[in-house]
Amino acid sequence: QLQASGGGLVQAGGSLRLSCAASGRTFSMYAVGWFRQAPGKEREFVAGIRRIGSRTYYADSVKDRSTVSRDNAKNTVYLQMNSLRPEDTGVYYCAASGTAHVPRVSAEYEYWGQGTQVTVSS
Repeated sequence: QLQASGGGLVQAGGSLRLSCAASGRTFSMYAVGWFRQAPGKEREFVAGIRRIGSRTYYADSVKDRSTVSRDNAKNTVYLQMNSLRPEDTGVYYCAASGTAHVPRVSAEYEYWGQGTQVTVSS
């Protein structure tokens, strides 16, 4: 089970740190991806981290403004987002995949968290 948290209402230019906590399984064995879905839009890949080596990947829209990291001892993955923009608004989901790489397609993830709302006001 995955539990995403840390969302909220923030002004443009602000920061948020999202957390994805896992229970019931060894999180270190999974690649973890963050996705977001804005109203009326498809779910899109935001960032991800590999299970081994912790190499990270980002969508162009958040690159240089975001950092994904993991603390395997706490079974938690984080997404730090800075310089937030109104277009970052949406429900953010974390997901886990048993693949060696970090999928950018949601269908390749086996487990999903419930989502946390991020709203950025202008």
